[in-house]
Amino acid sequence: MAYSSSTRDFVALSDLHPNLARPNVIGVVIGKTDVRGFPDRKNIGSERYTFSFTIRDSPTYFINVNSWGREDYIRSLSESFRVGDCVTIENPLVQSKEAEREEKFNPVTPSCYKLLLSENHSVVKTSSCYEMDTKLLSLLHLPVKDPQDYYSLGDIIANGQSLDGRILNVLAAVMSVGEPKYFMTSDKRKGQRCEVKLYDETEMSFPIVCWDNESIQIAQSWIPRETVIFASDVRINFDKFRNCMTATVISKTIITTNPETAEANVLFSFIKESAQSGALHDRMEEPSKESINLETVVDIYTVEQLKEKALQSDGKLEPVYGIIYGYISTLDIDDNASKVIRNRCSICRFIVNEMSNTCTFCSDVSSYSKSTFSSFDILVDLTDHTGTLYSCYLSDSVAEETLGCTVREFLALAEDRKTALKWQLLLERSKIYFKVTLSPSWRTGLKVNVLSCKLADPREASQSLLGKEIGNKRL
Repeated sequence: MAYSSSTRDFVALSDLHPNLARPNVIGVVIGKTDVRGFPDRKNIGSERYTFSFTIRDSPTYFINVNSWGREDYIRSLSESFRVGDCVTIENPLVQSKEAEREEKFNPVTPSCYKLLLSENHSVVKTSSCYEMDTKLLSLLHLPVKDPQDYYSLGDIIANGQSLDGRILNVLAAVMSVGEPKYFMTSDKRKGQRCEVKLYDETEMSFPIVCWDNESIQIAQSWIPRETVIFASDVRINFDKFRNCMTATVISKTIITTNPETAEANVLFSFIKESAQSGALHDRMEEPSKESINLETVVDIYTVEQLKEKALQSDGKLEPVYGIIYGYISTLDIDDNASKVIRNRCSICRFIVNEMSNTCTFCSDVSSYSKSTFSSFDILVDLTDHTGTLYSCYLSDSVAEETLGCTVREFLALAEDRKTALKWQLLLERSKIYFKVTLSPSWRTGLKVNVLSCKLADPREASQSLLGKEIGNKRL
């Protein structure tokens, strides 16, 4: 198979082999490393320079390209194109790759070969083959790994230090992009660093760090709360200084921006739903006890009954208010305060941008008149004898009443006191008022807001549950 243009034929990457003389190939650049220098063994005291990139010409095929040479040549070649550009390569050398050794530091590719560029014989040009560009550019939105093979941010945090040092794939949305920071290394080389905060349905703030110029430039193009990325082969580490899990972009990493996959579409829907409900986030999605008369909420449910009601709703479930006699089975308040406390806009009460501390939904209001306040924003699991409702919202004044302290008082607590507070509430039979709405983009399909959570009167709980069982038997 070969691609044709008005001037030359291009060999498909899948058809390359070492015996092919003077091949021409075309592809879109999906990954690229920074230029690095190494001591030249043949010329003591001098350095050789190198960089590599990965090109793709079909949904199933991509290959790594390496280039070595003088500093001027390598830097000039590297600066001539970026990730996302379509390039033609004339007369590369096709070599068999040593997969086990080379894929330790380079992207894993389906090809048995790699391409080597020679300063004297090879030519790389940004492609002007417009008919091919459209097809190639669409490949930028296809992950290089199985789109279902990834960890959610919540899974990474839940597994914790057991994942330290592992290479994983991540699908997440961009919450914020930090400014690049530049520094000088101990051996007088220039370095840079940029931190991006990611989020998904399971976690609202997870750091991924870029150390190379190429990934930093890509990150600067991402639009917070609109961009989704699939990052293949990022390194997961436990940051001892910050006491949290982080991801790092490495030389093996290939990042797909706004992937066109079913899994990414679910995340896009979550982003859209979160943004659309932003200005009314507290008032509509997380109603406080004062906005609802709890005396009017009398229907008692089990977790199983709620899930059945949702399944039978045919996707048209109206908000359900009710009571569950159960207990909080997950309450992570003694891990990291930033996971349970958010800054909110005083006007619309939506969570503000963490980096800038500004609200993205009140842009028409003078910044002088805006302020923020700290509020609880906790995800808890609710369990009874029939099952568990995962990732339920416990927030704002309802959280303060449940915990028995304000945000300021909570922040002043020592870690052992936070742990003690957690165990005062965990696994204790409670009377829980809730609101449930159907949310296909939410991880569980149901969005549950806790309206009140207080220790239950044992007799009241037993009588209510007994009444439910008798009623179910009659039905």
